[in-house]
Amino acid sequence: MGLHLTEIDKVDQINKEDFVNNYLKPRKPLIIRKATESWPALQKWSFDYLKEVVGDITVPLYDSSKADPSKPINAAATEMKFGDYIDLIQSKPTDLRIFFFDPIKHAPKLLEDYRSPTNLMGGFLDRYPAMFFGGAGSVTFLHYDIDLPHIFHTHFNGRKHVILFEYKWRERLYCIPFATYALEDYDIENPDFEKFPALNGIEGQQAILEHGDTLFMPTGWWHWMKYLDGSFSISLRAWDKSWAIKAQSLYNLTIQRKFDDMMKKSFSQKYMGWKEGIAIKRANKALAEGMPK
Repeated sequence: MGLHLTEIDKVDQINKEDFVNNYLKPRKPLIIRKATESWPALQKWSFDYLKEVVGDITVPLYDSSKADPSKPINAAATEMKFGDYIDLIQSKPTDLRIFFFDPIKHAPKLLEDYRSPTNLMGGFLDRYPAMFFGGAGSVTFLHYDIDLPHIFHTHFNGRKHVILFEYKWRERLYCIPFATYALEDYDIENPDFEKFPALNGIEGQQAILEHGDTLFMPTGWWHWMKYLDGSFSISLRAWDKSWAIKAQSLYNLTIQRKFDDMMKKSFSQKYMGWKEGIAIKRANKALAEGMPK
């Protein structure tokens, strides 16, 4: 059987009524190719320009190694001057990534270069974008965002392969308890179905993002991303109107995260081994019961 991956819907433009009825309400992903036509960033944000305006700051870098169970999930592997990192990803493949970088703190004038898609929906945190940089071949591990936002993810200066799964598949994806990520022992591009049988038959969506493409990822969707070229993206986040989702977001950010960090610090490898075992048991049970239905 294997994974069932269909192509994410793509449009050049879309009006609010069609977007709300066909994508926002049913929580279905979409790629909008020309959502950035009015953005100065579309032409302006070259690697050289970002090096110039962000400055000579030191940034944390993340790699593809398995998470240390004694550390928070987003612990950095190393650090580097921003300009040196940009030179690196332009010159050769590397698995080093910049994760959840806020450029506005260092270059407030970047606020003038992008536009939140308020013509499609509201609730955006306009002044708090996140930027992500990666070298060719670097991978963002499979996860969903802990704060459960809707995300408009726009890519620049290269290509990125994205694979998405609806939240309902979380147990079949071997979701780690008290976390928003999956077991790190499988390659979602080429899964070992003998070792991870619950992945067999899962349905997802995929696409290649190119310069200027904007991906709408609804709340709770799992995402895996691989940089095919040294490139970068900016994510604009918007709250879902559902109070139940807002409450779950608050729980994830406070109680769940603090509990998980405390247990990691106290029990380290033993705790992580227990979580991985539970993830496997839940996945096998969901597979046996034919979930999700």
